[in-house]
Formats: sequence, structure tokens, C-alpha cells
Amino acid sequence: MKVGFVGLGHMGAPMSRNVFAAGHDLIVHDLRREAAAGLEVAGAGWAATPREAAAGREAVITMLPAPAHVERVLLGPDGLLSGLAPGSVWIDMSTSAPAVADRVRAVAGDVAVLDAPVSGMAAGAGAGTLQIFVGGEEAVFHRVRPLLEAMGDPERILHVGGHGAGYTVKLMINLLWFAHLVATAEVLTIGTQAGVDLATLRRCLLASPAASNFLERDVLSVLEAGDYDDSFALALACKDLGLAVDLAGAVGVPVELSAVVEQVYRRARAQYGETGGEMLPIKLYEDLTRTPLRLPPVSASVSAS
Repeated sequence: MKVGFVGLGHMGAPMSRNVFAAGHDLIVHDLRREAAAGLEVAGAGWAATPREAAAGREAVITMLPAPAHVERVLLGPDGLLSGLAPGSVWIDMSTSAPAVADRVRAVAGDVAVLDAPVSGMAAGAGAGTLQIFVGGEEAVFHRVRPLLEAMGDPERILHVGGHGAGYTVKLMINLLWFAHLVATAEVLTIGTQAGVDLATLRRCLLASPAASNFLERDVLSVLEAGDYDDSFALALACKDLGLAVDLAGAVGVPVELSAVVEQVYRRARAQYGETGGEMLPIKLYEDLTRTPLRLPPVSASVSAS
């Protein structure tokens, strides 16, 4: 398939490499040409503008930081839409908002549009094992599924509904994950400050109805290594939370809890900077109590047991 790819950042770079490795005819564009250096050496083409990345392509993928970037790349004299031919497909894999797809579809003419945000972080992007949530016409989804399988786990590439449904599902996943993080930080801080051993408290929580995948796996990067995961920046986390809360307002759902989670994240961004890791809200509680939440080394905990 003749494919254009726009956005060679933390996620887009490995995703585009997997598209090329799967044998697709690839041309790429980014604000920084150096981001495409490896792909160019391997034989992929370079486009100086989004329009050039779309010209003659059967499908064009965008992987961009925020809705404003998506609209900027799509619209205008050098935008993707001015280069896409009728019958081609625009696949936006950014974490964005349904309203963006609505505005673009209104001027897309005969270009098919899919929203297909991903989950799996940079490791999944590199390994080609991303989970992909696709919104749009099912027939178009099946047409480009082989292309999606170059980037994602075939068992976890899901058609989730009409236009905008992919964006919505991804925003809800992120919203719940961030809520898990803030709730877990508060619970572990309260319990340990009240005198309960951290490992014991976590073990009891995991044996209870309050158990979660976050508590079992994700939080271990902090508890075992003090790693707050700077592969996903606080600026992006705040962007996603803002989009989720805005979506709630658009559909008329009051979200007091989600709004508080968003504010905790914004506080962490103010405290630690936009490029800080997405798990730094936990450090807010550690700094408040002057007590890092750390499990003992595995060898020590095994000996103690």
C-alpha cells in the first residue's frame, strides 16, 4: 500500500518504521527532517509538506501531539486534505477529540476518515504490539486493517464504533488510568502514614475487591525504582485530561472526580515541569509527607518472608 506518515515523534517514529518494515511504500513528513534520517537511509521517501506526504497515497497516517496540531496539518494550502485524492483514507492515530474529526470530515469530500488512537506506549510502538481503537466506517476499517496490523497486535485492533468513537475510547482509558494513579497515591500515602507497612498494605489491597492492574503492575516502577515514567510527559497527560473533561461537558455529564484528577495533574506539571513523567503526581504526596513510597528490594522482602 502507498502510505504517507506525518509525525515522527516518540510514538510516530517507531510506528512508521514498522509500517516500512512491513513492506509498504512509505513517504514521511515531520517538522524536523532529521527525525526521518534513518527511514530515508532505509529507502523511505521524504515529503517537504503534509500535502506532499498525501499526494498519490492510498492512506495517510497522522500521529501528532494535540488536536490543534492535527487541524494545522490537515487544513490549509499545504495541508494533507489538499493532497489526498478521492477514495484515499486519512487515519488519525493521535489522542484527540471527536469534534476535530467532525470538523475535518465536513470538508473532506470523498476522502475516508478513521480515528485510530493507540495504547501501549513507546515500547508497544517499537514492538508493533499497540492496541488500536478505530472509529469510522467498518468497511474502511477492514480495507486498511493490514496497514494497522503493521503497528498493532492483531488481536487488539478493535473497531469500536462510528466516527469519533476511537478518540472517545482512548480518552476514557487514559482518564481512568490517571484516576487510578491519583487514588492509589492517596491510599498508599494515608495507609503508610498511619503506620501500615507499604508492602503489607499493597498485598492486602491486591487480595481485596479494590485490586487493580495499576496497583499490581504499573505503580511498581515508582515503588521499586523511583521511576516516574518520563516516556509520557505531564504536558501530554494534562492535555488528555483536559480533552476528557471537555468531552464530558460537551455531552452534559458532570465530572467532579475527573476534574479533581485533572487539577492534581496540573499541580504536578507546575511543580515538576511539562516534561516530567506521567507518574509524578505520586511524588506530590511523597514530597508532602517527606516519605518516598518504596518497597524493599526483592531479595530483602523474600528473606523476610
